[in-house]
Amino acid sequence: MHDDRRLVENRLGRVLAERITPAIYPESVPLKAAIWVAPDEPVPVAEGLAAPRTPIESGARWGAPWATSWLTVEATVPAAWVGKTVEAIIDLGFDQNMTGFQCEGMVYLPDGSPVKGLHPRSQWVRIASSAVGGEHVVLHVEAASNPIIPFFSPTTLGDKSTAGDEPQYRLGRLDLAVFDEEVWLLVQDLEVLGELMHEMPEDPARRYDIVRAIERALDAVDLQNVNATAAGARACLVDVLAKPAVASAHKISAVGHAHIDSAWLWPLRETVRKVARTTANMTALLADEPEFIYAMSQAAQYDFIKRHRPEVYERVEKAVSEGRFVPTGGMWVEADTNMPGSEAMARQFVYGKRFFLEEFGVENQEVWLPDTFGFAAGLPQIIKAAGSRWLLTQKISWSQLNQFPHHTFLWEGIDGTRIFTHFPPVDTYNCSMQGREIAHAARTFKDKGRASMSLAPTGWGDGGGGTTREMVAKAARMKNLEGSPKVVWDSPADFFAKAEAEYQNPPVWVGELYLELHRATLTSQAETKQGNRRSEHLLREAELWAATAAVRKNFEYPYAALDRIWKTVLLHQFHDILPGSSIAWVHREAKQTYTAVAEELTTIIERAQWVLGGERAGPNIFNPAPHTWRSVPAGAAAAVAARHSCSVAERAGGGFVLDNRLLRVEVDVRGLIVSVFDLEQQRETLPPGSVANLLQLHPDYPNAWDAWDVELFYRNRVTDLTEADFVAVDTDSPAAAVVRVGRSFGSSQVEQTVALYGGARGLDIDTRVEWHETEKFLKLAFPLDIRADRYASETQFGHLFRPTHTNTSWEYAKFEACNHRFVHFAEPGWGVALVNDATYGHDVTRTVRADGGTTTTLRVSLLRAPRFPDPDTDHGSHCFRHTLVPGASIGDAVCEGYRVNLTPLRPGVAEPVESLFAIDNDAVVTSAVKLADDGSGDVVLRVYEAHGGRASALVVAGFDCAGFEVCDLLERPLPADTTAIPEGAGVRLRLRPFQLVTLRFAGSLGSAAR
Repeated sequence: MHDDRRLVENRLGRVLAERITPAIYPESVPLKAAIWVAPDEPVPVAEGLAAPRTPIESGARWGAPWATSWLTVEATVPAAWVGKTVEAIIDLGFDQNMTGFQCEGMVYLPDGSPVKGLHPRSQWVRIASSAVGGEHVVLHVEAASNPIIPFFSPTTLGDKSTAGDEPQYRLGRLDLAVFDEEVWLLVQDLEVLGELMHEMPEDPARRYDIVRAIERALDAVDLQNVNATAAGARACLVDVLAKPAVASAHKISAVGHAHIDSAWLWPLRETVRKVARTTANMTALLADEPEFIYAMSQAAQYDFIKRHRPEVYERVEKAVSEGRFVPTGGMWVEADTNMPGSEAMARQFVYGKRFFLEEFGVENQEVWLPDTFGFAAGLPQIIKAAGSRWLLTQKISWSQLNQFPHHTFLWEGIDGTRIFTHFPPVDTYNCSMQGREIAHAARTFKDKGRASMSLAPTGWGDGGGGTTREMVAKAARMKNLEGSPKVVWDSPADFFAKAEAEYQNPPVWVGELYLELHRATLTSQAETKQGNRRSEHLLREAELWAATAAVRKNFEYPYAALDRIWKTVLLHQFHDILPGSSIAWVHREAKQTYTAVAEELTTIIERAQWVLGGERAGPNIFNPAPHTWRSVPAGAAAAVAARHSCSVAERAGGGFVLDNRLLRVEVDVRGLIVSVFDLEQQRETLPPGSVANLLQLHPDYPNAWDAWDVELFYRNRVTDLTEADFVAVDTDSPAAAVVRVGRSFGSSQVEQTVALYGGARGLDIDTRVEWHETEKFLKLAFPLDIRADRYASETQFGHLFRPTHTNTSWEYAKFEACNHRFVHFAEPGWGVALVNDATYGHDVTRTVRADGGTTTTLRVSLLRAPRFPDPDTDHGSHCFRHTLVPGASIGDAVCEGYRVNLTPLRPGVAEPVESLFAIDNDAVVTSAVKLADDGSGDVVLRVYEAHGGRASALVVAGFDCAGFEVCDLLERPLPADTTAIPEGAGVRLRLRPFQLVTLRFAGSLGSAAR
């Protein structure tokens, strides 16, 4: 037989596109349209419905960037359409390939009831399944003219203030039309079989069977009268669609999904409407499709529509109660997991899970983070402590160099906690049920022979949209179809339960899940990152001092304010806000938000401190850190110890020498540090002939993803900024020896202060930058005379080790990595730490010198200047603090990290204040002291082992309490074990390395404090 398969395949493509698909709507009449443009920001629905309209026609331009227009469309159903299915077709000017990234609409009935959302893949509105002739149809559309942000090109469209008012779109088809379901079903039949055929091997008989069935169907279609012959064509496909899948076929759990970025190429306010449009679509689809299941993560997005679109939220509540609209993930947002601090990462789960419990009675076992840019090694313990057990992500498949070896595995964190984890082999979180996607999942699944199932998040995402009726139809045909994986609709929890039961001994991956991409998100938009870090530490203080004042002075604990502020900070940890990869509008608003958060938290802190220590200024300084600081106990207020003396002198050959009898630091005439000598250990920190505190400037133009990526080739060119405008002693600080250094380069200026305080083990370096570069990367280098095969970086509730070498491609790929407050290097008996107040990205390299010694160089990433999506990224003023701590142990690094981020800045008070808790082991570090969220007046203490070893500590409460319980992160009691047992007047803790524990102490506060 002659091979004519390609002929049939090509015929199918043309006939489907040009004849069959257009016949889905065989009859139509135009919709009359009128428009009203809101004067500024979106208006309430009632106002939009009532506003006066101006006539507009198909083909007219509309929609300034970020504007809102209200369209009214209307028509009368022709008498000849009685009994037929009728739909409105409303094309706002859509591009089929830009779902979620352009204009969108929300359809309302005249009474304000929401109908569904409009996007390029869902332009229809069902009017009637059995039309009544003469019925007058009126629909209102809230149309958002969100501009298309051109990828990887600088644009002013990313902020309303710079976007201009040029209309962005042209109205397309506006019709009332007959919907021919038989033709639509034929399209689904042919698409599924055609896509399956293309993915099958050339030789099997099944492929020939499909080709011949398609050929017969196409022969049965009269191209001049598709509608009359569609049923006959479908009949030709019945047998080939009825052939069941083989018993060993891969099983795919499809989960309806719309990954909606809480902000990205649109502002937060637009996400509110994206969520409303998508959930309106999905609740309508659930009503039409009894097997369909839809899952939505991010409690914050539910909260958006609860507060701003209650008419849509009512539909969501009903759908959740029916069991097929599934809240998933158990987090406030799909957060970045690299940069959020320990307590903030814990609160993501606290606020997310509590919202779902209180609103719907649902508790998630699964964590849903399909698009997060890598996963910190401290996360597994947090997941478990929140009462969850499974994790889904897809993003690691984007890695540039190394292919991850598993799709289903156990992920082990720094404390030994293991979480059952799944990476969908479909390799997208926007699966559309195309044959190539489904075949790819089965073909590339790495756990064949041991496991047989995977998950496919199905629906248009990033900018929302969700699952379409076409996707549901395709899934139905692939439920049991020869040559295809078996596709069924599942909830995430049901999938995980089945997958875990099937795969009894999965492989184990230990340590961070590093994404070999998007490394520059650790640096882009420095002010957003500084705002986050500052907010996290102010929240710690606000809870600590408010709880202390509530217990000691019956202070009214600000539950509502803290709850609101936590939610705001957690929202801004979304994986396109904190990483710095959103449009200018998002980061401009974030800066304003962080300023307001700092002001409100500072007020709470000061009010609590005045209540505790008296409003009159005095000698007693509050210490918010978890370790004693200058003789002030942790969490207390007391008189500080006097500082030791320090000196600054001229250096032979030029420059200055700073000395505090613990360290001797030499700064040369260029303002560069040429020696940091540990006087106690009699050891030099810097390699011979090297300079530290060296600013280095690189070109920075990645191959794509400007705000996200830095490519290793950026290191090929570097400019050392060694020329100084001035180097001078600062005589204004009597407690420290201080040298000021000024530099200029390009269009930017830097001023640094190098300060050595009396009695301090660390050298403080403040860097103020007026940054006006473009496509540049600014680093701050510290070469160290230390030989170490690995180094420690702080992460949530502990630290992880990374190699300093590049023996393998996995290590080579980690050329930019994340730290929290410190990075630490050590040889036996001596170490050095670099502590920061708000930087996250860094790189480490090492060389062996001619003298046989090893130079290990740590470089901190300060600033970038990408032009997409914000063309003015980081332009402006910035201030960074770093502290170099020679002779430091891991414990010293932990202490200094808290000191730099929690240095007391407020005036002292008249009366000393006693800590609520005393802990007798510095390795056991306080993460939070607060009142219980339920308003009971109980006091909650969360601690963790911070040094990486086993630790025993006695915790003594400094107030009357009726007992304690060990709790999960949601402050619910856990079964008793040997981690915490009563001992005398306190609690004896015995902790594993990096173990976190939450203790709840029953209190007896007055009603005002509660």
